[in-house]
Amino acid sequence: MILEAAEKRLRQAEWLHRPETQQLFALLDGAKNRTRAVGGIVRDTLLDRWRERPEIDFATELKPEQVMRRAGEKGIPVYPTGIEHGTVTLKVGELTAEVTTLREDVETDGRHAVVKFGTNWTHDARRRDFTLNALYAGADGTLFDPLNGAEDCLAGVVRFIGDPDQRIAEDRLRVYRFFRFSASHAEERLDPAGLVAVTRAAGTLGELSAERVGSEMRRMLALPKVARTIAAMTGAGILAFPRGLVGWLGAYERHAHKPNRVARFSLLIESLGSAGLKERWRLSNDDIVTAEHTLSAARLLIEFQINEAAYRYPAALADAIDIAATLANWTEAGKSAVLQRLEAIEVPTFPVTGNDLIQKGFKPGPRLGAELDRLEKKWIASNFQLDRGQLLAEARV
Repeated sequence: MILEAAEKRLRQAEWLHRPETQQLFALLDGAKNRTRAVGGIVRDTLLDRWRERPEIDFATELKPEQVMRRAGEKGIPVYPTGIEHGTVTLKVGELTAEVTTLREDVETDGRHAVVKFGTNWTHDARRRDFTLNALYAGADGTLFDPLNGAEDCLAGVVRFIGDPDQRIAEDRLRVYRFFRFSASHAEERLDPAGLVAVTRAAGTLGELSAERVGSEMRRMLALPKVARTIAAMTGAGILAFPRGLVGWLGAYERHAHKPNRVARFSLLIESLGSAGLKERWRLSNDDIVTAEHTLSAARLLIEFQINEAAYRYPAALADAIDIAATLANWTEAGKSAVLQRLEAIEVPTFPVTGNDLIQKGFKPGPRLGAELDRLEKKWIASNFQLDRGQLLAEARV
């Protein structure tokens, strides 16, 4: 019954019946089952996981040059985004879709695979990573499940296809993907055979690029629950996280209403440092700066400099209070007390400017900046009560 309901949901899926989707199916012989939707969109539709802007990937028997030629004839923009692996990207209206020719791996070094194209759907399925990702849907929504992956999908089981060691040897990033999908689709339950295989592979991951690993970790750390997964990765030797950091991540999930990546990054920065974290996963400056602001705000809250936290980091406060509770081991009552104080604060605009001090006789330069900072701190300490005249009277020319 569960599978029947899931298959019905797939046949009725909104994304499937969009004109753009059906246009691509028609272009690529979808009615003849020469092209099917594949992977995440099929998996998550079966699970009734709603996506606001679904990404739709297609698998096809057509060769890349055939796909490009047909798209060109219909005036559809086409981009050879992964042509060496049989992938081209088509854009129809608001839909941007990757179309990949059915493939078989010929050889691999764990980072790059040499493939050959084919027309055998089962062979294509067998070269994918996990059974729940080897799912296809025809133009009419009919499920094609050559490896019986739907059962694992609906049961929340992340299982390697075939021999886990071989799947990992084909692409060692699958070690990280095993943990990410276990967190996102298996409620952090780890398939025993998979866990043994990824643990065995732990010492072979050094050749993976920081960018690829970072992309997986960014997605993982954005999930609602990952603390048990991170602990398992550390235990398996995949991550070299201190025990204290692993503990913080677990405590954070207990404190936070909606755990998120930025807050977790701030905990990682507290333990590992900004430079080390950025280098490890090639994180963007925005990721680092936002997390640093959250951590700075949390440190102020821990020191009960609540006014200053509210004034300097208003956008970070929601996450900062959970981070402060985690780092300082606050009780829920303690956290609530700080939150109540924050909610009672109305932060005005600092009433003194550099021009005000220049009119008092200061010259532009470091001394003016230092005096402006001193007055600002005095204003914050007064609960924002000192007005412009009072502050300027305090100025030390």
